Amino acid sequence: MKMKHYNIVLTIAGSDSGGGAGIQADIKTISACGCYAASAITAVTVQNTLGVNAVSAVPVDVLEGQIDAVLSDIGADAVKIGMLHSSEVVRCVRKMLDKYNVKNVVLDPVMVSTSGHRLIEEEAIASLVSDLLPRARVITPNIPEAEILLGGEQLALQKDLPDAARRLADKCGASVLLKAGHLTEEKLVDIFYDVEDGKVYELPSARIHTRNTHGTGCTLSSAFASMLAKGMSLPDAAAAAKDYINEAIIAGAEYEIGHGFGPVKHFYKLWKDECQG
Repeated sequence: MKMKHYNIVLTIAGSDSGGGAGIQADIKTISACGCYAASAITAVTVQNTLGVNAVSAVPVDVLEGQIDAVLSDIGADAVKIGMLHSSEVVRCVRKMLDKYNVKNVVLDPVMVSTSGHRLIEEEAIASLVSDLLPRARVITPNIPEAEILLGGEQLALQKDLPDAARRLADKCGASVLLKAGHLTEEKLVDIFYDVEDGKVYELPSARIHTRNTHGTGCTLSSAFASMLAKGMSLPDAAAAAKDYINEAIIAGAEYEIGHGFGPVKHFYKLWKDECQG
């Protein structure tokens, strides 16, 4: 009998003890999107919905071992990359991606948490730009992250985003999904610039008024990686990932977890209204 195979996504990111972001959000998202999730943890954070209280780095040799263990045995149809706090970690991840010639790399350039905690060392940003962004197929910055990657330029208006996405793509060589959530408009239009076909795609949605936005960046990038692992084209994967995060935010908007920024409802297709009271 011919055996079946899962679509496999490896997430390389930090752990969130509160479960709303990082590795935990990635695994939930990848699973909810119908893929098999493997993981390599870059750091352990002490955090909840109120913020990040401490970060402890996983030794680089242990991180390398985790990635090697997964890719040498299980493999991966796509890799999602999240929190990489130091230049040593960035170089380690680049080395392992090259070793196994991984193609579908979705990189979320995590720099600051939802609560405002800095998650990356200053010199790691330069290493990220020079060593790892060119290795990605897609990057998924929010506006503050895009501003940092563009050298401190301010992006205050929706009309600025298509050109900013193009210039980011020119800088790093990857397609860019530029998220509009930090703007003030009621209608949000994320911009996807596909460097492979040279086209700009608009991904509109209505703003959802909720505090439950913790881990949205992790979730979107993991959904994007999952769609690529399932064989979707870049534009279709971008649209499907956007739909997934939008529905997850809507479904989780009225729940209360903790006293700060709550998570989205990753398993909205399965849980429905069972989790009441």
